[in-house]
Amino acid sequence: MGKVALVTGGCRGIGLAATELFLEAGWRVVMVDRDEAELKAASAQLKNVLPVLADVSIPAEVERMAAEALAGFGRIDALVNNAGVALFSRAARTSFEEWREVMATNLDGVFLCTQACVPALAETKGAIVNIASISGLRASTLRVAYGTSKAAVIHLTKQFAAELGELGIRVNCIAPGPVKTKLAAAVHAPEIIAAYYDAIPLNRYGEAREIAEGVVFLCSEKASFVTGQTLAVDGGFDATGVGLPALRRENAPQ
Repeated sequence: MGKVALVTGGCRGIGLAATELFLEAGWRVVMVDRDEAELKAASAQLKNVLPVLADVSIPAEVERMAAEALAGFGRIDALVNNAGVALFSRAARTSFEEWREVMATNLDGVFLCTQACVPALAETKGAIVNIASISGLRASTLRVAYGTSKAAVIHLTKQFAAELGELGIRVNCIAPGPVKTKLAAAVHAPEIIAAYYDAIPLNRYGEAREIAEGVVFLCSEKASFVTGQTLAVDGGFDATGVGLPALRRENAPQ
């Protein structure tokens, strides 16, 4: 039987791009999402996928998700914890309910899905890839909940890598920079996009497929001795310091 990847938040953006890349590589994919309409629409266009409706922040639904995946495909070789929500609000104005909503999906979801899939992944000596964010590596305005949740995911990755390695399970993390998605298009005004372009050495947003390439690599045998790591797929955003935009303008070709 071919390998099986379970991708949460698999209907759009990075999750859908990862699903498509796994399929191109000959894997089967369990597509998990809580948006029933979007899940049906996305999975209907693809072969060798098993759509599973589940909310990763609810323990009982996560347990059912893992059971349905195994009942449908018989194994799990990779878990991609991609499901997430974004909330952009000033720290002093972020309510506890908003804080908990972000943490429940972005952090609790990673914890719950990983625990639920460990037995199956131990059988296959599989891999886990968590999708964090560059906001988990560097602080930014309006991201007190989102950034903190992603920073916690980065550390949770290391904790699971430390303990699951003896089972043969590798656990790594991707920290995407600004990515061209529907969410980014909705919340990034033109001036914000211009500011990001100035701060990113490659001068552009990433594509969802470029992030997915990193995901599939970390799930593959090509990364067989890589665990506990965070890979920033960000066009160099995390590597650059203050002043780069000004220096570019000063030294721009005349």
